[in-house]
Amino acid sequence: MPVSSDQSDFTVPPVGLYDYIYGSLAPEDEDRVAVVDLADGTESTFATLRSHVDAAAGWLHRFGVRTGDVVALQCPNSENFIVAAHAVWRLGAVLTPVPLLSTPETVAHQIKDSGATLLLTLAGFGDGGEEAAELAGLPADRLIHLDDSRGLKQMYAERNTPPEVSFDPATHPAALPYSSGTTGLPKGVKLTHGNLVANIAQIETAGVVTREDTIFGVLPFFHIYGLTVLANAAMRLRARLLTSPRFQLNTFLAAHQDHKVTFTFIAPPVAVALAKDPAVDGHDLSALRGVFSGAAPLDDDLARAVEKRLDIRVYQGYGLTEASPVTHMNTDGNLSRGSIGRPVAGTEHKIVDPESFEEIPVPSEGVSANGELWVRGPQVMSGYLGDEEATAATLPGDGWLRTGDMARQDDRGDVYIVDRLKEIIKYKGYQVPPAELEALLLTLPDVADAAVVGVDDPATGAEIPKAYVVRQAVAEGDTRSDEEVATAIEDAVNARVEPYKKIRALEFLSEVPKSATGKILRRTLRDRG
Repeated sequence: MPVSSDQSDFTVPPVGLYDYIYGSLAPEDEDRVAVVDLADGTESTFATLRSHVDAAAGWLHRFGVRTGDVVALQCPNSENFIVAAHAVWRLGAVLTPVPLLSTPETVAHQIKDSGATLLLTLAGFGDGGEEAAELAGLPADRLIHLDDSRGLKQMYAERNTPPEVSFDPATHPAALPYSSGTTGLPKGVKLTHGNLVANIAQIETAGVVTREDTIFGVLPFFHIYGLTVLANAAMRLRARLLTSPRFQLNTFLAAHQDHKVTFTFIAPPVAVALAKDPAVDGHDLSALRGVFSGAAPLDDDLARAVEKRLDIRVYQGYGLTEASPVTHMNTDGNLSRGSIGRPVAGTEHKIVDPESFEEIPVPSEGVSANGELWVRGPQVMSGYLGDEEATAATLPGDGWLRTGDMARQDDRGDVYIVDRLKEIIKYKGYQVPPAELEALLLTLPDVADAAVVGVDDPATGAEIPKAYVVRQAVAEGDTRSDEEVATAIEDAVNARVEPYKKIRALEFLSEVPKSATGKILRRTLRDRG
């Protein structure tokens, strides 16, 4: 029997994204500050932001963008990103956000695969945009630099009025973010206006953020997590959003102090810094009341360490690009330590045996066996662009989405993520979840950061768990060698796990390779061997 949200009577507002975000803008909110762009040193009110979006949409329409056209956007976190994205949606066009560090070849592939007819980017990126556009076969005039003389400032100055557009929000495409899904190469994820509006409303229903909050925008807007919870939900909730083009700990801490940030959405690597980095002690974070972690599993011990150090509440949630992304939230009304909580409004889940596809029921007590987490709700994608085989594998029917994540649930239906199904290490037939070993490693004083992957053992040909560790700064008087520290770390972890879960190899790194949203790049580590 699937586990349903406590708000199972949830209905999706029947409007498009622009109308949902700006249509309800009350007169008393118009003069409130919406966006503080730290890079530009500017502030914009909600009335100004709406005016900028309308002017940009009007200009893009005059330029030839029509309902259903796909527009690629490669831009760092900024007011420019928000304006450009919302202008695209104002016209009923489709946004395909491009990761900042993509090579020209990768950008060109996304442009061609998505069918984008226009690339919005920055001249400050150098020649990468021109090279990507040329490789994709876009005419030179279909590349717009938002930061040059004919960019957004020109759009604002011309003040073109956008046309009224009509479409069915439930079926009309809004965004094409790219995700590798549970397997394979990145694919365009088809998200409708209904999907994204539903997810914003689900976040709003959870009540984690209010209009009185000041939020730091550390998560990249090009990723669905940042796009939904920051560029969209924060604006809908009338919170104040600080944008920064990149994460730097000192900038992050200074902004929290200077702007009295009250709430921040983070990924686990930021939690590691908040728990362990000495720089935190040099800043006044007393205005901060809570952080919300997503994008990767957050260990309970790490969450408690952040709470204790900063005297705040740490929440955890779960989602994936294919679900817009949020499906579960662990909030005040349903706080279960170490868990991602229960489904958000209008959503349900079940745990399924990945071999037999039989549902693993909610236990009468304790926790269930491990299985794959499946979810169902109005935020679930309509499918992958041009890939019926992958769509059929990921959407098995009856509205369900296979997440590719191994999980278990307790007798309340709270879900605990075990690990990615494809990242499970198979050691002599036993399943070893890397996240469990990583969580133990992060409790050790010698460890600043860590990742665990399965690698082939040359001696036996078997897959073994190998740890990649960033060593904590060496304290004065500590004369131990790397070999001695490595042995101490292995011994400390191996004493606390089953024999088949023991770390069999360890290597020190200067940093653990991660994506912009904080996910460990395990393939990069596996390639190291």
